[in-house]
Amino acid sequence: MALPDTALLALLGSRDESLRTAEELLDADVHVRGNELTLSGEPSDVAFAERVFAELVTLAQRGQQVGQDTVRRTVEMLSDENAADRERMGESPAEVLSLDILSRRGKSIRPKTLNQKRYVDAIDTHTIVFGIGPAGTGKTYLAMAKAVQALQSKLVNRIILTRPAVEAGERLGYLPGTLFEKIDPYLRPLYDALHDMVDPESIPKLMAAGTIEVAPLAYMRGRTLNDAFIVLDEAQNTTPEQMKMFLTRLGFGSKIVVTGDVTQIDLPGSTRSGLQVVREILDGVDDVHFSQLTSTDVVRHRLVSDIVDAYARFDAVSEQRGLSSAPRTGPDQRRRGRR
Repeated sequence: MALPDTALLALLGSRDESLRTAEELLDADVHVRGNELTLSGEPSDVAFAERVFAELVTLAQRGQQVGQDTVRRTVEMLSDENAADRERMGESPAEVLSLDILSRRGKSIRPKTLNQKRYVDAIDTHTIVFGIGPAGTGKTYLAMAKAVQALQSKLVNRIILTRPAVEAGERLGYLPGTLFEKIDPYLRPLYDALHDMVDPESIPKLMAAGTIEVAPLAYMRGRTLNDAFIVLDEAQNTTPEQMKMFLTRLGFGSKIVVTGDVTQIDLPGSTRSGLQVVREILDGVDDVHFSQLTSTDVVRHRLVSDIVDAYARFDAVSEQRGLSSAPRTGPDQRRRGRR
């Protein structure tokens, strides 16, 4: 393969790191001399490697730096058994990884996996979208990026970001300080994401004008939210009643994105999570979409994906052991208990 001059440096990466990552992940042998890329090995391995490098060249020609993570994501997407069908649908790695949502100070926010792109596309085409998945899958970050994009494009007049003020082992009444000081730590992750997407100096002005509002979920009661992009984060910590209350705040010209991780519920006792039951309740309701993200969509440190999978395996084994060791309560057991 002849590599275009404009794409060569971006494709190789700093100190040839991207090329070495490709060599590690691909079964075909990879050699680069000048602008010429040579692939050798079994025909199927060479064909797959050629598809990978074709996608990477496309990304590089679009002005993107092809890092090690980009190479890994491309190989993962093309390794999937449905990859050929997805390419015909316009879901090739180059299309997924080059979809810019926001750009600020030379940094672009874009989906990094196929599921993330489908999630972002769903936000464009549906009024209410649920992004459900483990930590690190970008469900809240991408939702907030879409909110800022909608505000900048004047599709909405304001952004409302909210979370339930519930965390593991703590209740607001036991925390020191005023009500604002108690609530602020729960909303801090939303502020942090905002600073990545909006000029920090402008945030106080936007908040003072009501253009951006960051508030606990309890503050949503009794309101009708028109012409707004509303993001509910940590929705696994809502009760079914709170979820109903929140969803019925929807006004004209507004869009809602609900994000959460059903494996990290901090509600007290046996309280059911509103995020767990809402899918069943809203099944079949038009213009509502559920996006499921998994450990393969984790975009933090690579260990985070392994940690998520390890916990999932542990929980599955623990549940199975619990079922198998549960005491039997049939007639024979009850009679023996009376003796």
